[in-house]
Amino acid sequence: MSTIVFFHAHPDDEASQTSGAMARAVEEGHRVVLVYATNGDHGSPAEDMAEGETVVERRRKEAAESARVLGTARVAWLGYADSGMTGWEQNDVDGSFHGADPVIAGQALADILDEENADVVVGYDWHGSYGHPDHVKVHNVLHRAVSLAKSSPRVFESTMNRDALREQMRQAREAGLIPEGESFDPDAGGDDGNPLGMAERDISFRVDVSAYLDKKRAALGAHASQPDAAGILAMPAEAFNAGFGTEHYIDVAAMQAGGLPATDGRGHGARPESQPLPDGWFF
Repeated sequence: MSTIVFFHAHPDDEASQTSGAMARAVEEGHRVVLVYATNGDHGSPAEDMAEGETVVERRRKEAAESARVLGTARVAWLGYADSGMTGWEQNDVDGSFHGADPVIAGQALADILDEENADVVVGYDWHGSYGHPDHVKVHNVLHRAVSLAKSSPRVFESTMNRDALREQMRQAREAGLIPEGESFDPDAGGDDGNPLGMAERDISFRVDVSAYLDKKRAALGAHASQPDAAGILAMPAEAFNAGFGTEHYIDVAAMQAGGLPATDGRGHGARPESQPLPDGWFF
């Protein structure tokens, strides 16, 4: 049995991004640990909030339910405030993750990696797939933590496959699954102005999680107070299965072997462009 630590920015990010791999790892007998950088305090208040209940309290309850349905062994919190989107005043408030000292935040994560004697740690690509300040910070803190940890885990980065997204959108338009007037362009700038995710040539492998879509739905359902999670669950089954049945990861060691620095995934990855994207796993 191995221990995999998944490091996410906000409560609900695990559900949409890595919950398939988390469920598979649990089923295979591995210990799965989930670390949240922030409390998600800038999330949407639930419609059924109890008197005196805060957004943070509700989102912690939702995170606990997501962990239960996925089989996560431990949930840990670094305790930072949600930084909001790029340019928001919340970026610079006291306690925001965006403004956190990377050494202090990195040491906090390193302590968890060492407590768990982690074999693998999973974070985000160099711009957090779409440029959210907290997602970018997860990438930076992850690599700082690994440099500080004694446990020397292997590092993988969750990402979006921009080429696959482009093809899915083309097929959805041709099938009439996209309402008139609506559009989604993965090549358009995300929150930081960069295209979404990574080009397929810069991704190490994909994980088929179609057998765990019920777990992914349940994890998203646990975060039902958040419009993003609710919106994903409202997708037609065909579109949901196509969009969330595969997860994509970058093997940082392979990137480094191909001459790329661990903290910047821009450029050509270690996998030859002519080679099809393989199915893979963390072990």
